[in-house]
Formats: sequence, C-alpha cells, structure tokens
Amino acid sequence: MSNKRNTRRKRADTTRTEQASIQTMDAFSNPAARIGFGTMDLLQATEYPLTRLTQNYQLLTSLYRDNWIVQNIIATIPNDMVRKWYEIKSGIPPEYMDRMRRLERQTQIRHKLLLGMYWGRLYGGAAGVILIKGQNDLSQPLDLDTVMPESFLGLQILDRWNGIYPESELVTDPEDRDFGLPAYYTIQDNETGRLTARVHHSRIIRFIGRELPWMEQVTELYWGESEIEAIYNEVVRRDNVAANIAALTFRANISYMETNGLDQLLGTANTEMQRRFYNMMAAQSIMESNFGTRIINKGDAIHNTQYTFTGLSDVYDRIMMDVAGAARTPVTKLFGRSPAGMNATGEADMRNYYDYIDGLRETELRSIIERLLPVMALSAWGEIPDDMDIDFPPMQTPDAKELAEIADHKTNAVLAVYQNDLIDSATAQRELQAMADETGMYSKISDESIEAGKGQTYTKSRMMADPMAGLTLSEMSGEEEAGWQD
Repeated sequence: MSNKRNTRRKRADTTRTEQASIQTMDAFSNPAARIGFGTMDLLQATEYPLTRLTQNYQLLTSLYRDNWIVQNIIATIPNDMVRKWYEIKSGIPPEYMDRMRRLERQTQIRHKLLLGMYWGRLYGGAAGVILIKGQNDLSQPLDLDTVMPESFLGLQILDRWNGIYPESELVTDPEDRDFGLPAYYTIQDNETGRLTARVHHSRIIRFIGRELPWMEQVTELYWGESEIEAIYNEVVRRDNVAANIAALTFRANISYMETNGLDQLLGTANTEMQRRFYNMMAAQSIMESNFGTRIINKGDAIHNTQYTFTGLSDVYDRIMMDVAGAARTPVTKLFGRSPAGMNATGEADMRNYYDYIDGLRETELRSIIERLLPVMALSAWGEIPDDMDIDFPPMQTPDAKELAEIADHKTNAVLAVYQNDLIDSATAQRELQAMADETGMYSKISDESIEAGKGQTYTKSRMMADPMAGLTLSEMSGEEEAGWQD
C-alpha cells in the first residue's frame, strides 16, 4: 500500500510540475497586414507605465486648489454619503437621541468625517485620531470601560502627508477589524521632525481613496490610491479642450489685407521701414476698433474669414461624459448641468448614482460609524444599549404622488390576498403596519387589533356580520322551500 501511495504522490508531483511549466501564449497576429501582437501596428506601441501619481503631493495639491472639477470630484460623493446621515435603531428614550445629537454638534463629528473623506480621496490616505479626555497615552489600546461620560472630544484629522505615518508592525489577530494593517501610527511635527505621539490602531479611523492590490498597498505604506490618479488624464483632456475652444473665440472673425511686396518688406527691408509698417498697421487697428473703418490704398483688397463653431459643443459634451464616468458621478451633478436631449430627465442616472452611494455607505461609512458610536454612546449616555444598531435612510425618496401610488398598490395587493382567504385579518394588519416606514400610513394599527384578528378570514368576518352573506342562491332556495313545506 505504501508503494502505491508513493507512486501516486510522485505522479501527482510530476503532473503539477508539468502544468507549472506550461505557458499560455494566445494572441492574434497578422504580420502581413501589420495587425496584432508583435507587429509594427500603432496599437502595439501603446504602453501603460506605472506612474504612481498618488505620491506626487505637489501636483495633487495644485490640482485641488486650482481646478473646480477636481474639487467637485473630491467633495461630491462624501457630501452625499453623509447628507442623510444615519439613524440609531434602539429602544432608547427620545431624550437619549437629543443628547447624541448635541454631542455630534459639539464635536463637529459630521464635518470631521467629511474632512477625513476629502483628504483620503485626494491624497489616497488620511486618518482621524479619536480624542478622549484624560487618555493622554495614545499608544495603549482603546478600552471602552475607561470612557467616561462627556469625555469624547471628537476627531483630529491628519492626511498622509501631514505628519502621520504607519509603522511596520502589523495587526496579527484575525479577529481584529484591522487585521493585516499597521498596529501603530506615528505622529510627528513635519517642521521639526520631533515625535509627537505614537497611536494604537484602535484609536485610528482610516480614510483611503481607491483600494489597491496588496503589493501596491504596501508600496503606498498601507494607504490607498488617490481618486485623482484614475481621472487625471480625463481632466487634462477636458482642460485642454476647454482652453482650445476659448482660444478659438479670438479667431472667430479674422480680417486680412493683400499687400504687394510684404515678404521683401519683412525679410530684406531695413529696420526703419519695418517700424513704419508696424506703425501703419497699429493705426489701422485703432481706427477699425474705434470707428469700424479701415482705410487702404486704391487697389488693395481686404478679406474677412469667419469661423463656425459647429460640432464643438458635441466634442465638449463627450469630454464631460468621460470625466464624469471616470469620477463615477453623473454629469448633471458633477458639472451642474441640466439633462440634455429629447425627453431627458436624468432620473435613471441619478437612480444609479444613489444606488452607488447607498453601497458606499454600507461598505465604507458603516464601519466608521460603528467604530465611533460605542465611544459616543458612553460619552453621551454612560452606557451602550444591547440592541443598538444603525441604519441609513435611502438616498432617493418618492414625492407625495409617488408615495400615494405605492401605498395604493400595496394596500390593494394585501386586500386582494385577504379577500381570497389566503391570510387572516391579523396577518393582513401586520402587512399594512409594516408599510408605515415606507408610506407613512397604517402606523396606528394597535397590537390589540392584530391580536383580535387572528384566525378571522374575510369570509368568516362577513358571515359573522351577515349570516346570509355566505349562502349561495340554491342554498337559500332550498332553505326557503323546506320552510314552505313545513
């Protein structure tokens, strides 16, 4: 048996070795037509060098300060992520919610989170240090048992170039939410280079731009990629197209005059003759600007050329669409334009965009809020409720007309099922009560009414109200006939 096992193991190892040595080199190539892989084709000369634009701090800062489109790209998505904020789902009294909202205003927590997301998207990385009164040794892990009431002081936001640097030691506990990320962060004064603090990862809220593969993440010191790196080329194209369109407006109406011997005048004439020629042209320009009149010699000719801007708007619109697609933001929102085209409303674009924002709130904002909320709850309430959870309101809410249509359709659907005796009255009332958050209706259905409706179907309820309601015509005729015979 052992020999057979060894033979099988050797065969398996040999198969793996053979498979590992096989290289797949599939590609299309037509050397005669100079098309495809390995040919002198223009497409084959295309290269994508690894630029790592995220590490160019000066360029990113200059783009943000100078370019309004870059500012919109950085700010639009974070603003929409926190616009509807979050809702705490718990059985806590209303006054507890007032305390929490007061704490959020005092610490400016929404503004701090916005700043963290701004600089994380711009530079590829930023951090928020959780500040708690009385806890000066930031190198110790954050212990919730030591958070006293009214001790949460907010967040200190630092971008990756502003003095916060991840250390090489990584979190090795798989149960930790920061598993695989730096265990400590060093904060130092950039001007003096003096170490200011060493912060444990449990006190850090991380903000990054776009996610990177592991090796690139290590290269970026465990930060992400700047949003600008992915859209830089599109922004450059847009700026150049806009600048060229603006320059064309100066050439929209050009006049030129035919003059004999102009080449000899400019090429071989002395300086005095050239100076007189320039003076004459300057005088002609002044007269044309002031009086709309140009005086020329008899026999000279003046021609006028006008430039038409047909098609430039289409080119500019396509460039804007490319920028918006790279920024993952609708054109109407990024550029502040109204929808264009026949019957265009932009509703589909905004619906897709809001779905994308809802996804970002669940994948990125939820982890940040859930990390802050226990600290804030202890500071505001002195305790953490066992049933505390958060939820995000939908980004797109229907108007009054749409809300009425939704309520009408859903109510009719529940009523139809109930009238066909597929559910009892209690189930129907529960379904209507569940629509309260969406439609704002049926929230007053009491638990006592639901309890009383258990087992009461539509037919049974009619029979109780009218004993004759459930009888057919033949049954009624039979009963009447039997009574007549009696």
